[in-house]
Amino acid sequence: MGMLQEFKDFAVKGNVMDLAVGVIIGAAFGKIVDSVVGDLIMPVVGRVVGGLDFSSFFIALSAVPPDVAMNLDALKKAGIPVFAYGSFITILINFVILAFIIFMLVKWINKLKAEAPPPPVPADPEEVVLLRQIRDSLQK
Repeated sequence: MGMLQEFKDFAVKGNVMDLAVGVIIGAAFGKIVDSVVGDLIMPVVGRVVGGLDFSSFFIALSAVPPDVAMNLDALKKAGIPVFAYGSFITILINFVILAFIIFMLVKWINKLKAEAPPPPVPADPEEVVLLRQIRDSLQK
């Protein structure tokens, strides 16, 4: 029973629960970033560089039979190895955007958590100041 209680105490600690929530939100946020990159950014980048679709950039690593279309999906379905560097470029852009957004989020949260300056120390009453002066003059 002791080990079960230890596990329960571990599982319900704040850090473990925070981590679980972070993983779930991170997965959902990753899908949002994938959509932003795939549906908004990459089409604009493709348009700027001449209407190119990065996801279609690949190199077939073996001979392609004449009955297979020369697109990435068809080559993968046919079992032909491909070097899909366009997909890598898209995923790399996803990562950079996600890392930047997380950096900005952590920076914002740290700014919210910034400790308030300590309250000013109240000045000593006048009697205490006078008594200290008397004490100091008697010690000389």
